[in-house]
Amino acid sequence: MRLNNFRQYADDRRGTVDDRPYGGGAGMVLMCEPIFKAVEDIEGDSQNGEKPLRIMLSPQGQPLTQPLVEQLAREPWLLFLCGHYEGFDERIRVGLEPLEVSLGDYVLSGGEVASMVLVDAITRLIPGSVGDPESVVADSFSNDYRGLDYPQYTRPRSFRGMDIPEVLLSGNHARIAKWRREQGLLKTRDRRPDLIKKEDEDELGARPSNSSS
Repeated sequence: MRLNNFRQYADDRRGTVDDRPYGGGAGMVLMCEPIFKAVEDIEGDSQNGEKPLRIMLSPQGQPLTQPLVEQLAREPWLLFLCGHYEGFDERIRVGLEPLEVSLGDYVLSGGEVASMVLVDAITRLIPGSVGDPESVVADSFSNDYRGLDYPQYTRPRSFRGMDIPEVLLSGNHARIAKWRREQGLLKTRDRRPDLIKKEDEDELGARPSNSSS
């Protein structure tokens, strides 16, 4: 990973990279010239002339999802544009044509924190980053199943009157896999019904939401 400060591409000693918005209004807007210079300088350092996928962190971008993370993990090189203040001059978006990504319907002080989230999510999918690759495949929203993960338990078997479901102690891997599949679907139906597909509903049928058999 390499970090670059827009200020080192400013034209004055103060390192000015923002100015007041045309038309008035609160806040300061990141200027075109230092941003374009930064991108062109960084991309010019490529040894093989390969260009990165440019990503602009913005509340106006497409929502970050696990399928998008999986897509980004396959890219050989990513360049994150982290805004601050009131945002980017619109000509930066138009001229650099980045993929705009949003963490959700809220606003941060800057894109640096958002980029750290993307870096972490992407890094987990790079082979060798996680001790057991199966843990990544079985995560919520991952693989072909885009729902929530099933409930997890560890020792002790009983804690303050709360017991581990007997099926997990059965040693029957087929039953355990079936139970986990059902529990993941039930949790998804309860908490994120927007993620449930028709075939999921058909599989669940009239099964109660709090089932743990």
